[in-house]
Amino acid sequence: MNPFAPAPLAEYLARVHGGRVGNVRVTPLGGGRQGDKGYGYGVPLRLDYELDGKPRRAVLESVRPGPFGHDHMADRAQLLLWAHDAFNRLPKHVVSLDVGAVRRGGALEPLGNAEELFMLAEFVEGREYADDLLRLRSGLSANDLDVARCEALCDYLVGIHRVRGQDPGLYVRRIRDLLGHGECLFGVADSYPQRYGEVLEEIERRALAWRWKLKGRGERLRQVHGDFHPWNILFRAGADFSVLDRSRGEWGEPADDVTCLSLNYLFFSLQRAGRLEGDFEALWLRFWRRYLEGSADAGVLEAAAPFIAWRALVMASPVWYPGLDERVRQKLFGFILNVLAAERFDPERASDYLGA
Repeated sequence: MNPFAPAPLAEYLARVHGGRVGNVRVTPLGGGRQGDKGYGYGVPLRLDYELDGKPRRAVLESVRPGPFGHDHMADRAQLLLWAHDAFNRLPKHVVSLDVGAVRRGGALEPLGNAEELFMLAEFVEGREYADDLLRLRSGLSANDLDVARCEALCDYLVGIHRVRGQDPGLYVRRIRDLLGHGECLFGVADSYPQRYGEVLEEIERRALAWRWKLKGRGERLRQVHGDFHPWNILFRAGADFSVLDRSRGEWGEPADDVTCLSLNYLFFSLQRAGRLEGDFEALWLRFWRRYLEGSADAGVLEAAAPFIAWRALVMASPVWYPGLDERVRQKLFGFILNVLAAERFDPERASDYLGA
């Protein structure tokens, strides 16, 4: 079903206007795609129709999938929702009548009066994996279940990372977002107090060099979770778990997920002892060694550094962890700088990166 055919458009326009709509005619508008401009974000459609028997005209604009931050449906929705909100606040700008959505069956849904969007998800039982790490941080010893859960999480990542992505441009996007997105490295750095400016500037400078090392590695695009940390993992009995809150799209660099989880073993150990040691070191090494063996992906070590920088910068953040001991924060800064300075990350040298 073509959602922009006259029949579904007539039904949609009637809901927008609250009146009778008929005699809909659809004409593509060339606009800037003619002449020297070789690319456009979409093809606008002119709509001629009758509303309660009187002639009306409108333009329907959509955004096609593609680069420039339009890869995902959520990107395109963001752009259109913003445009609908902003058009009508600028003098002499054309008026936006509505912003709509195409439902799976092809029907058009008006959203123009929406102020916020929301999602409804199922509820699952479980306890956050962070509870396990907090128990170990308190000084209790690791047991067989801790090892089994570490291995289960590792094997899960090995499994999902086997699925290859088909669009190398999404890898470039993911690496770009790793630095510039508001939730990622530069955005997190902006949330710090000014007194940390010198070290943050150096971290940003070193991280930027990694963008140019990685952006051409599109063959590494894989299925990812995108926010695989202990508060997004719910365990039930044994090693049975569910994951929550997948972030920043379907496709990315496997090092994102691997570093996001494994760094927590280092982080909780630093809080407990000021260094990576004991059970946390054992879990750290077991996770990395098992992942490298199971995935046969040595390239993850070549891509890990800027992802480590981002995740460790979150851990060191006075906003995210206001009660963190300043000595731990400084340890994390040193760890980030040393990892970014290395040609290739080596999990066996974690203590060296920490300056221990």
